[in-house]
Amino acid sequence: MSWITAGASASTSHWLIHFVRSSVGAKIVMAVTGLGMFGFLIGHIAGNLQIFIGQDALNAYAEFLKSKPALLWAARLGLIAMVVAHIGSGIRLAALNRAARPTTYRRKQPLRSTVFSRTMTWSGLVVLAFIAFHLAHFTMGLTHPEHYQLTDAQGRHDVYSMFILGFQQPLVSGFYVLAMVLLGFHLAHGTKSMFQTLGLNHPKYNKLFTVVVPGLALLVVVGNMIMPLAVLAGFVTLPEGVM
Repeated sequence: MSWITAGASASTSHWLIHFVRSSVGAKIVMAVTGLGMFGFLIGHIAGNLQIFIGQDALNAYAEFLKSKPALLWAARLGLIAMVVAHIGSGIRLAALNRAARPTTYRRKQPLRSTVFSRTMTWSGLVVLAFIAFHLAHFTMGLTHPEHYQLTDAQGRHDVYSMFILGFQQPLVSGFYVLAMVLLGFHLAHGTKSMFQTLGLNHPKYNKLFTVVVPGLALLVVVGNMIMPLAVLAGFVTLPEGVM
């Protein structure tokens, strides 16, 4: 019976690959991974906003995450997988669209498209660059290793001070703010398309999707923007004795 199981498994794999490569499948993959990344962003901003509570709160939160390495790495690897799948599906959709329209328009004039939909590719690329820099900056400590080595009075990784020292640099904060503006553009169109693709548009729930979801997206964008701006403005400062 093993040959039957192997045949069924191969058939399922073939169907799955064919489905993911199709236009409908690529859209569903983009929608599901977009929803997953959106959920991650909400949790991420909720934790990072503790910078406004103080050094102890943020460092304790970071220490808690480090004490759960399996959970932390599952989230990181899951996020990376979703980003790769999201980008790959976007590239696949673009290729399918080009193949369906081999003759380009002589003059491209948008009719019902919005600035958000027309900038999805560029906003996505900038956000991807932001993710890479963010990981190098805060997760791996590659950009400022001297900040990454800081510890607080309790011997914990001083994420609070590392955060402030990083955002005291106008270029770094400026890049973060720009990335958040473009993330807002991406979410403005992406969340709407996501629910349409998943077939969740319904008169009973449309108010939820048109009010609550954009509100959460705005919270993510504004929340991420106010942190570097608060550091630059001097509202959030280093503890005494640091650097």
